[in-house]
Amino acid sequence: MQDPVSLFERARAGDRRTLARLITLLEEGGEAAARVGAYLFPYTGQAYVIGITGPPGSGKSTLVNALARAYRERGETVGIVAVDPSSPFTGGALLGDRVRMQDVAGDPGVFIRSMATRGSLGGLARATGEVVRALDAVGFRCILVETVGAGQVEVDIARAADTVVVVQAPGLGDDIQAIKAGILEIADILVVNKADREGAAATVHILRSMLSLGGPALIRHHGQQMVVQGVAPTASGWTPPILQTVATAGKGIPELMEAIEAHRAYLERSGEGESRRRRRMAEELSQRVRERLWADVVRRVGRARLDGLVEQLARREIDPYTAVERLLAELRNG
Repeated sequence: MQDPVSLFERARAGDRRTLARLITLLEEGGEAAARVGAYLFPYTGQAYVIGITGPPGSGKSTLVNALARAYRERGETVGIVAVDPSSPFTGGALLGDRVRMQDVAGDPGVFIRSMATRGSLGGLARATGEVVRALDAVGFRCILVETVGAGQVEVDIARAADTVVVVQAPGLGDDIQAIKAGILEIADILVVNKADREGAAATVHILRSMLSLGGPALIRHHGQQMVVQGVAPTASGWTPPILQTVATAGKGIPELMEAIEAHRAYLERSGEGESRRRRRMAEELSQRVRERLWADVVRRVGRARLDGLVEQLARREIDPYTAVERLLAELRNG
Protein backbone atom coordinates (compact mmCIF):
# COMPACT_ATOMS: atom_id res chain seq x y z
CA MET A 1 0.00 0.00 0.00
CA GLN A 2 1.18 3.54 -0.73
CA ASP A 3 1.97 5.82 2.16
CA PRO A 4 -1.33 7.48 3.27
CA VAL A 5 0.49 10.78 3.76
CA SER A 6 1.59 10.78 0.11
CA LEU A 7 -1.87 9.77 -1.12
CA PHE A 8 -3.55 12.43 0.96
CA GLU A 9 -1.23 15.25 -0.05
CA ARG A 10 -1.64 14.44 -3.75
CA ALA A 11 -5.42 14.22 -3.38
CA ARG A 12 -5.55 17.52 -1.51
CA ALA A 13 -3.47 19.11 -4.27
CA GLY A 14 -6.23 18.26 -6.73
CA ASP A 15 -5.21 14.87 -8.12
CA ARG A 16 -8.62 13.29 -8.69
CA ARG A 17 -7.24 9.86 -9.56
CA THR A 18 -5.38 9.74 -6.28
CA LEU A 19 -8.54 10.82 -4.44
CA ALA A 20 -10.43 8.00 -6.13
CA ARG A 21 -7.71 5.56 -5.06
CA LEU A 22 -7.87 6.89 -1.50
CA ILE A 23 -11.64 6.38 -1.41
CA THR A 24 -11.31 2.86 -2.81
CA LEU A 25 -8.98 1.98 0.08
CA LEU A 26 -11.57 3.24 2.54
CA GLU A 27 -14.33 1.24 0.87
CA GLU A 28 -12.28 -1.96 0.98
CA GLY A 29 -11.91 -1.69 4.75
CA GLY A 30 -9.33 -3.51 6.83
CA GLU A 31 -6.04 -2.30 8.25
CA ALA A 32 -5.21 -0.09 5.25
CA ALA A 33 -8.53 1.74 5.57
CA ALA A 34 -7.97 2.23 9.29
CA ARG A 35 -4.56 3.78 8.65
CA VAL A 36 -5.91 6.13 5.99
CA GLY A 37 -8.94 7.08 8.09
CA ALA A 38 -6.80 7.81 11.14
CA TYR A 39 -4.53 10.08 9.12
CA LEU A 40 -7.44 11.97 7.50
CA PHE A 41 -9.43 12.54 10.67
CA PRO A 42 -7.64 15.66 12.03
CA TYR A 43 -8.29 17.42 8.70
CA THR A 44 -12.06 16.89 8.82
CA GLY A 45 -14.94 18.86 10.30
CA GLN A 46 -14.97 21.77 7.84
CA ALA A 47 -17.51 20.59 5.26
CA TYR A 48 -21.28 20.98 5.41
CA VAL A 49 -23.08 17.75 4.54
CA ILE A 50 -26.50 17.83 2.88
CA GLY A 51 -28.45 14.59 2.62
CA ILE A 52 -30.93 14.10 -0.22
CA THR A 53 -33.40 11.23 0.27
CA GLY A 54 -36.83 10.18 -0.88
CA PRO A 55 -38.62 7.48 -2.88
CA PRO A 56 -37.48 6.30 -6.32
CA GLY A 57 -38.76 8.51 -9.12
CA SER A 58 -38.86 11.70 -7.09
CA GLY A 59 -35.95 13.22 -9.04
CA LYS A 60 -33.24 13.12 -6.38
CA SER A 61 -30.35 12.86 -8.85
CA THR A 62 -31.65 15.76 -10.93
CA LEU A 63 -32.07 17.83 -7.77
CA VAL A 64 -28.52 17.01 -6.67
CA ASN A 65 -27.26 18.00 -10.12
CA ALA A 66 -29.10 21.34 -9.93
CA LEU A 67 -27.84 22.04 -6.40
CA ALA A 68 -24.25 21.21 -7.34
CA ARG A 69 -24.44 23.54 -10.33
CA ALA A 70 -25.84 26.33 -8.16
CA TYR A 71 -23.18 25.92 -5.47
CA ARG A 72 -20.48 25.96 -8.13
CA GLU A 73 -21.86 29.26 -9.43
CA ARG A 74 -21.19 30.59 -5.93
CA GLY A 75 -17.60 29.40 -6.22
CA GLU A 76 -17.89 26.51 -3.75
CA THR A 77 -16.27 23.14 -4.30
CA VAL A 78 -18.78 20.27 -4.23
CA GLY A 79 -18.39 16.61 -3.40
CA ILE A 80 -21.20 14.23 -4.35
CA VAL A 81 -21.69 10.76 -2.93
CA ALA A 82 -24.42 8.90 -4.85
CA VAL A 83 -25.47 5.62 -3.25
CA ASP A 84 -26.94 3.09 -5.68
CA PRO A 85 -28.33 -0.43 -5.46
CA SER A 86 -25.73 -3.16 -5.90
CA SER A 87 -25.36 -5.12 -9.09
CA PRO A 88 -26.28 -8.77 -8.44
CA PHE A 89 -23.38 -9.78 -10.70
CA THR A 90 -20.46 -7.52 -9.78
CA GLY A 91 -21.55 -6.04 -6.45
CA GLY A 92 -20.87 -2.57 -7.85
CA ALA A 93 -23.20 0.40 -8.23
CA LEU A 94 -25.88 -0.16 -10.86
CA LEU A 95 -25.80 3.46 -12.05
CA GLY A 96 -22.59 5.31 -12.92
CA ASP A 97 -21.91 8.80 -11.63
CA ARG A 98 -21.38 10.43 -15.03
CA VAL A 99 -24.62 8.97 -16.35
CA ARG A 100 -26.53 10.49 -13.45
CA MET A 101 -25.09 14.01 -13.42
CA GLN A 102 -23.77 14.97 -16.82
CA ASP A 103 -23.90 18.72 -16.21
CA VAL A 104 -21.30 18.73 -13.41
CA ALA A 105 -19.36 15.53 -14.07
CA GLY A 106 -16.61 17.36 -15.98
CA ASP A 107 -16.30 20.29 -13.58
CA PRO A 108 -12.89 20.27 -11.83
CA GLY A 109 -14.56 21.77 -8.75
CA VAL A 110 -16.90 18.77 -8.45
CA PHE A 111 -16.02 15.22 -7.46
CA ILE A 112 -18.66 12.49 -7.83
CA ARG A 113 -18.44 9.06 -6.28
CA SER A 114 -21.02 6.34 -6.88
CA MET A 115 -21.21 3.73 -4.14
CA ALA A 116 -23.02 0.40 -4.01
CA THR A 117 -25.05 -0.50 -0.93
CA ARG A 118 -23.66 -4.05 -0.98
CA GLY A 119 -26.42 -5.27 1.29
CA SER A 120 -26.42 -2.34 3.71
CA LEU A 121 -29.83 -1.12 4.80
CA GLY A 122 -30.84 2.42 5.70
CA GLY A 123 -30.15 3.96 2.29
CA LEU A 124 -26.37 4.30 2.61
CA ALA A 125 -23.36 2.09 1.97
CA ARG A 126 -21.21 0.85 4.83
CA ALA A 127 -18.32 3.19 3.98
CA THR A 128 -20.38 6.29 3.11
CA GLY A 129 -19.26 8.09 6.26
CA GLU A 130 -15.59 7.43 5.50
CA VAL A 131 -15.99 8.66 1.92
CA VAL A 132 -17.67 11.86 3.12
CA ARG A 133 -14.83 12.36 5.58
CA ALA A 134 -12.24 11.92 2.82
CA LEU A 135 -13.94 14.56 0.66
CA ASP A 136 -14.06 16.87 3.70
CA ALA A 137 -10.37 16.34 4.42
CA VAL A 138 -9.20 17.19 0.91
CA GLY A 139 -11.10 20.47 0.88
CA PHE A 140 -14.65 20.03 -0.42
CA ARG A 141 -16.79 22.40 1.61
CA CYS A 142 -20.22 21.32 0.34
CA ILE A 143 -20.93 17.59 0.24
CA LEU A 144 -24.19 16.22 -1.18
CA VAL A 145 -25.14 12.66 -0.24
CA GLU A 146 -27.91 11.04 -2.26
CA THR A 147 -29.43 7.89 -0.78
CA VAL A 148 -30.39 4.80 -2.73
CA GLY A 149 -34.12 5.59 -2.87
CA ALA A 150 -35.62 2.67 -1.00
CA GLY A 151 -38.37 4.42 0.95
CA GLN A 152 -39.07 4.78 4.64
CA VAL A 153 -36.08 2.71 5.81
CA GLU A 154 -33.64 5.39 4.68
CA VAL A 155 -33.03 6.90 8.09
CA ASP A 156 -29.23 6.46 8.24
CA ILE A 157 -28.84 9.74 6.37
CA ALA A 158 -30.10 11.56 9.47
CA ARG A 159 -26.95 10.39 11.26
CA ALA A 160 -24.63 11.25 8.38
CA ALA A 161 -25.83 14.70 7.25
CA ASP A 162 -26.11 18.13 8.81
CA THR A 163 -29.26 18.98 6.85
CA VAL A 164 -31.61 16.31 5.48
CA VAL A 165 -33.74 17.16 2.45
CA VAL A 166 -36.61 14.72 1.88
CA VAL A 167 -37.83 14.79 -1.72
CA GLN A 168 -41.36 13.84 -2.78
CA ALA A 169 -43.09 14.11 -6.14
CA PRO A 170 -46.69 13.98 -7.32
CA GLY A 171 -47.93 11.03 -9.29
CA LEU A 172 -45.82 8.33 -7.66
CA GLY A 173 -48.83 6.27 -6.59
CA ASP A 174 -50.54 6.20 -3.22
CA ASP A 175 -50.50 9.43 -1.28
CA ILE A 176 -49.24 7.45 1.69
CA GLN A 177 -45.81 7.37 0.06
CA ALA A 178 -45.54 11.01 1.10
CA ILE A 179 -46.03 10.34 4.79
CA LYS A 180 -44.04 7.23 5.63
CA ALA A 181 -43.30 7.89 9.28
CA GLY A 182 -39.62 6.99 9.32
CA ILE A 183 -38.59 9.13 6.39
CA LEU A 184 -40.86 12.10 7.15
CA GLU A 185 -39.59 12.44 10.69
CA ILE A 186 -35.96 12.83 9.62
CA ALA A 187 -36.74 15.74 7.27
CA ASP A 188 -35.19 19.13 7.97
CA ILE A 189 -36.56 20.40 4.65
CA LEU A 190 -39.34 18.90 2.53
CA VAL A 191 -39.25 19.34 -1.23
CA VAL A 192 -42.02 18.54 -3.68
CA ASN A 193 -40.06 18.11 -6.89
CA LYS A 194 -41.60 17.94 -10.38
CA ALA A 195 -43.98 20.63 -9.12
CA ASP A 196 -45.11 21.37 -12.68
CA ARG A 197 -47.01 18.07 -12.69
CA GLU A 198 -50.65 17.60 -11.84
CA GLY A 199 -51.15 16.78 -8.17
CA ALA A 200 -48.27 18.87 -6.81
CA ALA A 201 -50.60 21.13 -4.82
CA ALA A 202 -52.28 18.10 -3.28
CA THR A 203 -48.92 16.65 -2.25
CA VAL A 204 -47.96 19.95 -0.63
CA HIS A 205 -51.32 20.03 1.19
CA ILE A 206 -50.82 16.52 2.58
CA LEU A 207 -47.32 17.33 3.83
CA ARG A 208 -48.50 20.60 5.36
CA SER A 209 -51.34 18.77 7.12
CA MET A 210 -48.92 16.24 8.52
CA LEU A 211 -46.65 18.95 9.90
CA SER A 212 -49.39 21.21 11.24
CA LEU A 213 -49.49 20.55 14.99
CA GLY A 214 -49.55 16.84 14.35
CA GLY A 215 -52.98 17.17 12.79
CA PRO A 216 -54.59 14.36 10.82
CA ALA A 217 -54.45 14.12 7.05
CA LEU A 218 -56.80 12.39 4.62
CA ILE A 219 -54.75 10.16 2.36
CA ARG A 220 -55.30 7.44 -0.21
CA HIS A 221 -53.80 3.98 0.29
CA HIS A 222 -54.44 1.06 -2.09
CA GLY A 223 -57.47 2.91 -3.47
CA GLN A 224 -59.02 3.49 -0.04
CA GLN A 225 -59.24 6.80 1.82
CA MET A 226 -57.99 6.84 5.38
CA VAL A 227 -57.09 9.38 8.06
CA VAL A 228 -53.61 9.28 9.55
CA GLN A 229 -52.20 11.27 12.43
CA GLY A 230 -49.57 13.83 11.59
CA VAL A 231 -46.09 14.45 12.90
CA ALA A 232 -45.81 17.20 15.49
CA PRO A 233 -43.19 19.95 15.07
CA THR A 234 -39.81 18.99 16.46
CA ALA A 235 -39.08 19.68 20.10
CA SER A 236 -36.00 21.61 19.01
CA GLY A 237 -38.18 24.36 17.53
CA TRP A 238 -37.43 23.83 13.84
CA THR A 239 -40.42 23.16 11.59
CA PRO A 240 -39.41 21.79 8.19
CA PRO A 241 -40.37 24.18 5.37
CA ILE A 242 -42.15 22.71 2.36
CA LEU A 243 -40.75 23.88 -0.96
CA GLN A 244 -41.65 23.21 -4.58
CA THR A 245 -39.03 22.67 -7.28
CA VAL A 246 -38.73 21.74 -10.90
CA ALA A 247 -35.14 20.57 -10.83
CA THR A 248 -34.89 19.99 -14.58
CA ALA A 249 -35.49 23.71 -15.14
CA GLY A 250 -33.70 24.96 -12.02
CA LYS A 251 -36.95 26.35 -10.59
CA GLY A 252 -37.04 26.59 -6.81
CA ILE A 253 -33.33 25.82 -6.41
CA PRO A 254 -32.42 29.30 -5.04
CA GLU A 255 -35.22 28.98 -2.48
CA LEU A 256 -33.99 25.52 -1.50
CA MET A 257 -30.47 26.85 -1.00
CA GLU A 258 -31.86 29.65 1.18
CA ALA A 259 -33.72 27.08 3.29
CA ILE A 260 -30.54 25.02 3.68
CA GLU A 261 -28.65 28.12 4.82
CA ALA A 262 -31.46 28.99 7.24
CA HIS A 263 -31.31 25.50 8.74
CA ARG A 264 -27.53 25.72 8.99
CA ALA A 265 -27.84 29.03 10.85
CA TYR A 266 -30.47 27.51 13.13
CA LEU A 267 -28.21 24.55 13.97
CA GLU A 268 -25.38 26.85 14.99
CA ARG A 269 -27.61 29.33 16.83
CA SER A 270 -29.49 26.72 18.83
CA GLY A 271 -26.54 24.45 19.57
CA GLU A 272 -28.36 21.56 17.83
CA GLY A 273 -25.56 21.33 15.27
CA GLU A 274 -22.98 20.57 17.95
CA SER A 275 -25.37 18.08 19.57
CA ARG A 276 -25.81 16.27 16.26
CA ARG A 277 -22.07 16.11 15.71
CA ARG A 278 -21.55 14.62 19.17
CA ARG A 279 -24.31 12.04 18.63
CA ARG A 280 -22.74 11.14 15.31
CA MET A 281 -19.36 10.56 16.93
CA ALA A 282 -20.94 8.53 19.75
CA GLU A 283 -22.81 6.32 17.28
CA GLU A 284 -19.70 5.78 15.17
CA LEU A 285 -17.68 4.88 18.25
CA SER A 286 -20.36 2.40 19.33
CA GLN A 287 -20.49 0.82 15.87
CA ARG A 288 -16.73 0.45 15.62
CA VAL A 289 -16.51 -1.05 19.11
CA ARG A 290 -19.16 -3.62 18.17
CA GLU A 291 -17.31 -4.50 14.98
CA ARG A 292 -14.00 -4.94 16.82
CA LEU A 293 -15.58 -6.96 19.63
CA TRP A 294 -17.28 -9.30 17.17
CA ALA A 295 -14.03 -9.74 15.26
CA ASP A 296 -12.36 -10.58 18.58
CA VAL A 297 -15.09 -13.12 19.37
CA VAL A 298 -14.59 -14.82 16.00
CA ARG A 299 -10.82 -14.89 16.48
CA ARG A 300 -10.87 -16.23 20.04
CA VAL A 301 -13.79 -18.65 19.83
CA GLY A 302 -13.26 -19.79 16.28
CA ARG A 303 -15.53 -19.95 13.28
CA ALA A 304 -16.22 -23.66 13.76
CA ARG A 305 -17.57 -23.09 17.27
CA LEU A 306 -19.78 -20.23 16.07
CA ASP A 307 -21.10 -22.35 13.22
CA GLY A 308 -21.90 -25.06 15.74
CA LEU A 309 -23.93 -22.67 17.88
CA VAL A 310 -25.78 -21.44 14.80
CA GLU A 311 -26.62 -25.04 13.91
CA GLN A 312 -27.95 -25.65 17.42
CA LEU A 313 -30.07 -22.51 17.17
CA ALA A 314 -31.44 -23.60 13.80
CA ARG A 315 -32.46 -26.96 15.32
CA ARG A 316 -34.01 -25.15 18.32
CA GLU A 317 -31.75 -27.09 20.67
CA ILE A 318 -30.75 -23.87 22.42
CA ASP A 319 -32.10 -20.31 22.43
CA PRO A 320 -30.19 -17.14 21.43
CA TYR A 321 -29.87 -15.98 25.05
CA THR A 322 -28.22 -19.24 26.09
CA ALA A 323 -25.93 -19.09 23.05
CA VAL A 324 -24.74 -15.61 24.06
CA GLU A 325 -24.12 -16.70 27.64
CA ARG A 326 -22.08 -19.68 26.43
CA LEU A 327 -20.00 -17.46 24.17
CA LEU A 328 -19.33 -14.98 26.95
CA ALA A 329 -18.41 -17.78 29.35
CA GLU A 330 -15.94 -19.21 26.85
CA LEU A 331 -14.39 -15.77 26.39
CA ARG A 332 -14.06 -15.27 30.13
CA ASN A 333 -12.50 -18.70 30.61
CA GLY A 334 -10.42 -18.61 27.46
